[in-house]
Amino acid sequence: MNEQQILEELLALLETNKVTIRKEPLGGSGGGLCTVKGRRVLFVDTEAPSIVTAAICAQSLPKVADIEQIYIKPQVRQFIADHSNQVS
Repeated sequence: MNEQQILEELLALLETNKVTIRKEPLGGSGGGLCTVKGRRVLFVDTEAPSIVTAAICAQSLPKVADIEQIYIKPQVRQFIADHSNQVS
């Protein structure tokens, strides 16, 4: 799987777990997860490289879902494990 495919899988998992995805130009920072009026929103920076956005998604998913209880493709699960300890 390439970075773009991993990003797409992570975004789909976030949406499945009731996270609204908003794609906005944010200057290349990658975006981030926040709560707006009680709803989880992930801002995706359209100016950031896919790998940066995928890493932010990988850090966000465990905050909104019990990743041990849902099916995640092995390559995506490994990506989450590799990026879960990084500071955003």
